[in-house]
Amino acid sequence: MTTETIVKAFKFRLRPNRSQRRMLAACLSDHCDLYNAALEERRTAWSASRVPVRYTQQSAQLKAIRHDDSGGQGRWSFSSQQATLRRLNRAFEAFFRRIRGGQEPGYPRFRSRHRFDSVTWPKDGDGCKWIDGDSASDGISRVRLQGVGTVRVHRHRSIEGIVKTITVKREGPKWFLVLACETDAPGEQPKTGRATGIDMGVTHFATTADGEHIANIAPLKTNEGRLARAQRDLARYPKNRKREDRSTRHWQAARKVAKLHRKIAAQRRDYAHKTANALIERFDVIAVEKLNITGMTKAPAPRPDPERPGVWLPNGANAKAGLNKRILDAAWGQFIDILTVKAAWAGREVIAVDPRNTSRTCTECGHCDPDNRDREDFHCTACGYNDHADRVGAVNIASRAGLVLDGDGRPSTSEAPQL
Repeated sequence: MTTETIVKAFKFRLRPNRSQRRMLAACLSDHCDLYNAALEERRTAWSASRVPVRYTQQSAQLKAIRHDDSGGQGRWSFSSQQATLRRLNRAFEAFFRRIRGGQEPGYPRFRSRHRFDSVTWPKDGDGCKWIDGDSASDGISRVRLQGVGTVRVHRHRSIEGIVKTITVKREGPKWFLVLACETDAPGEQPKTGRATGIDMGVTHFATTADGEHIANIAPLKTNEGRLARAQRDLARYPKNRKREDRSTRHWQAARKVAKLHRKIAAQRRDYAHKTANALIERFDVIAVEKLNITGMTKAPAPRPDPERPGVWLPNGANAKAGLNKRILDAAWGQFIDILTVKAAWAGREVIAVDPRNTSRTCTECGHCDPDNRDREDFHCTACGYNDHADRVGAVNIASRAGLVLDGDGRPSTSEAPQL
């Protein structure tokens, strides 16, 4: 009997010294140059003679490149450079896939050194070596990288399985290590016998079918004042100034804005993880909305005045912009993605359903009418049923997923579908 294996990633903070920081930055810079040079070769070959350049051809040139530039490209791992070329190859594969699918192509672009933030070593022991604190004599975890040295790692939890690939990532002034480990698939968590539907919102982040409201922390709104002040400070400096001409205060202002954006994103991601964990611990089956967030946050179309050419009628663009901002701040898509992955990991099930009219349809008589809902209040115009609109939406979402409801309109804990 074979055991199913999966790949799980572990992210740790790196603690490089000053010289190691310089070498890590140089490593990213040289890999960025390799990526851009390979992209230029493909562009030039195609525009000149319509000859496609493949990954195998570019990988075969690496030996000569490393020999001719031993002080630069030659000091880094050969396999990590191959991984960078494969990264470019995947970008072209995605480009052609979008063309075949009739989507916006998005031709691969050249990368700035300040936006090329990760390098991957595809095999532990080939140009890199993970040294676990459990096996080290002093109990400190480290990673040995060719051309950089042995860097300390803040390993805040134990890793599982066998390390397969190692990635170094830069996030602002911080450095991180990502270990992709092959491990056995986890067993299913004990069944709770409960199921629910979830209605996403902006006043409340989510509402379950039993009427529980999950608060919306709105990280962007919470930090909006500080972010606005930081952006005003940054706006004092010319936007088109070259990087080498920027003053120290210009760089400080830019770093402050970037730091606040990283903080907001981290708060949003952390809350999504914690909320998903809490739901998975309580429910075996969770029904969610299949949301088209791109369409929901689309700007309203302009309304020309038919009687006055060149004049535009009010279209509610300001109000819609505010709503769009709140929707994107809630990050529903990120939360549902995290919930789906965690549910599969725990042996739970997430069912996505059509969200149309879920908060306008009465759970008692099935009457659907836009007038049934008035902001957060639901009052059926046919039978007079009253409830919170978000809870009505959550119950209808659960019903559309096939979850059996009890007399109060809640998913039955005893008749929930078996996984």
